[in-house]
Amino acid sequence: MPSPNACQILRISTIAPPLSATPPHDRGARPSMAVARPPERVVFVCDCMIDICSALFNVSGRELRASGRATTSVSRVRQIAMYVTHVIMGLSMSEVGRGFGRDRTTVLHACHLVEDMRDDADFDAIVAMTERVAGAALRGLECRW
Repeated sequence: MPSPNACQILRISTIAPPLSATPPHDRGARPSMAVARPPERVVFVCDCMIDICSALFNVSGRELRASGRATTSVSRVRQIAMYVTHVIMGLSMSEVGRGFGRDRTTVLHACHLVEDMRDDADFDAIVAMTERVAGAALRGLECRW
């Protein structure tokens, strides 16, 4: 399935059903703290975030999806995308890692790095703008149960 283009991303909330529906639990059973989300939905949200960041930062989506090491500029955009996916969309670090083809510890490193870099006002403005765009484009796909 090809990834959505910029026009499709902006209409994503009308295309995909919301993730916020609570999964059914057995009567009397205690729900676990971590509820498994459908893996295809997690990958869909991460792909959308990659496409959004690709358009915002003028970086190839192919480069952001590539496994292995990349240049600092590509890595930084990927780190911002992982951070925003975790913080705004509410995916766990393991889910974000799976969606980006990375380990959860890589996502943890990215989130710590972006949080530390947000002390710089210019960088904070860039991340805040990315959060606003992602929040608007993916409205209705909240991953918090």
